[in-house]
Amino acid sequence: MREITYAEAMVEALDEIMAGDARVSLIGSYFLGLSPRRVLLTRLQEKYPDRTFDPPISEAAYCGLGIGAAMAGERPIVDVATSSFLFQAFSQIANEAANAHYMSGGQIKVPVVFHILHGIRGGGAAQHSHSPQAMLWNTPGLQIVLPASPQDVKGLLKAAVASDNPTIFVDHVKLFELVGPVPDECPAIPLGKANVARAGADVTIVATSYMVQRALHAADRLAAEKIAVEVIDLRTLVPLDKETMLRSIARTGRVVIADEGHRSCGVGSELAALVAEEGFEYLKAPIRRVVTPDVPVPFSPPLEKHIDPDEDRIVAAVREVLK
Repeated sequence: MREITYAEAMVEALDEIMAGDARVSLIGSYFLGLSPRRVLLTRLQEKYPDRTFDPPISEAAYCGLGIGAAMAGERPIVDVATSSFLFQAFSQIANEAANAHYMSGGQIKVPVVFHILHGIRGGGAAQHSHSPQAMLWNTPGLQIVLPASPQDVKGLLKAAVASDNPTIFVDHVKLFELVGPVPDECPAIPLGKANVARAGADVTIVATSYMVQRALHAADRLAAEKIAVEVIDLRTLVPLDKETMLRSIARTGRVVIADEGHRSCGVGSELAALVAEEGFEYLKAPIRRVVTPDVPVPFSPPLEKHIDPDEDRIVAAVREVLK
């Protein structure tokens, strides 16, 4: 077991995946953002020069290239970088990659991974701070993966590349410097298996991606008040491990859903609806959502902070459901 950063774990995963499968290639130049993380990616470019490609900035073109390569038997990893850039290729991803297996009667597989960076990054403003998971979740045929720790990014990326289904791999730039334990031999983590990131008996917090880390910090603060919070890291939205989530809520009777997407028709809304439909009898208090309001993300730091679903808001929501 080693303590390494999220970025290091991701590069290790890419290296091990590419070493083990000659069909895997990287398309896109911003996989780990700007320096110093790009130094890590440069090592892969030097090691696999014939399988790392830096295409012109044309998301529609290189996402289409990745889809076609996957249909032909390759397993490309396409870096779209900032999640809003995915909108330029939404037709290729949502109308081609997601539908090909169904519309071909199972004859065509599309084992491509699209990597995006979501969320409020700090000064990203309205065009660089999207969390489009709900839009993608509303597109049948796509798997959606959201790791929250160094071990999970390594294990989940291995599983995503090994899958025969088109997968959106959703990262958050604020996770890259996170340090955590990673086993020396880190196997693939099955998609659709949530993680109980922290056990507790009073309230369940359901979260994904960077919001898991915020939930864990909130749980630490609440522990000082003798409030035992259980944190469920869903890891993936498609497939969704609703059983682990509902078992936790059955034990605690209270749930806070923490998600960085917008309030209306968001991930938090769908999870709340699922709990209301399938776990209503467990609830001792109304469901609470900690999400981003329905406004464009502002560039102004004070305004951005005002809408950010941060740790303080999670703490307040937990106290609310305990009243």
